[in-house]
Amino acid sequence: MGRALAAAALAAGHRTVVWNRSPGKAASLVEQGAMLAPTAADATREAPVVITCMIDYAAVRATVTGPVAGTLVNLSSGHAGQARDMAAWAADQGIDYLDGAILTPAPTIGTPAAAILCSGPRTLFDRCRPVLPRGSIHLGAEIGAAAAYEMALLDLFTMAVGGLAHAFALAGAEGIAPADFARFARGIGALLPGMADRFAEQLTTDSFPADVSSLASAGSAVSHVIDAAAVHGLDTAPQQAVRSIIERAVAAGHGGDSYARLASRGVSTPLRHP
Repeated sequence: MGRALAAAALAAGHRTVVWNRSPGKAASLVEQGAMLAPTAADATREAPVVITCMIDYAAVRATVTGPVAGTLVNLSSGHAGQARDMAAWAADQGIDYLDGAILTPAPTIGTPAAAILCSGPRTLFDRCRPVLPRGSIHLGAEIGAAAAYEMALLDLFTMAVGGLAHAFALAGAEGIAPADFARFARGIGALLPGMADRFAEQLTTDSFPADVSSLASAGSAVSHVIDAAAVHGLDTAPQQAVRSIIERAVAAGHGGDSYARLASRGVSTPLRHP
């Protein structure tokens, strides 16, 4: 991802200095016109915008040890609390700071398909915008906003892909060819956009009519999946966790509500630890 960010800056005509813990990884960028800094401090000393993309916030703190002349735009991954701590650290160092999150794969960087969320002072975002990759969006002044969006979206991706893998395993255990199963699995994925809109509307209005399916019926469906998977010795821990959450909601009197009820912010929110 770091190479993709630097390549996009070069393609846009920006004077670009790069640094990587493994200098050889920057060879292709140098061939494209980037200057390779011998140390991270050399890379941050004079640049008006410093973009970091590392494994986590701790790695950024350990690496950015020299002066930062311009704005530090951190596109590393982490949760909102870490982003707020990072902003406090930057303030202590006298560093202007924007936090960010990259939502799309490296090949999209520099193209209209890219999506990069940024949060922090609008004045800093506007100052950095000319050199930020295409698709950069300002979410507001709250520094943890970008990380909060990233973690929630990563939660969705993690659970969805994990469910997809489990479904393929269950289908395969029943002798269904992967290509044959994929034909119908695509239809399940196509349901999610509409469900996201319904969840948003119901959570906003705090009203959860079961127009499509109730939690009680959803709990029954999950139980069927658990039984089917157990027959083939598949791990059912994720499905059992979902059933437990649904059962708590039903026990609290929400069995006739929609699935969105699980995410409501009521006192007895089922998705919170009991």
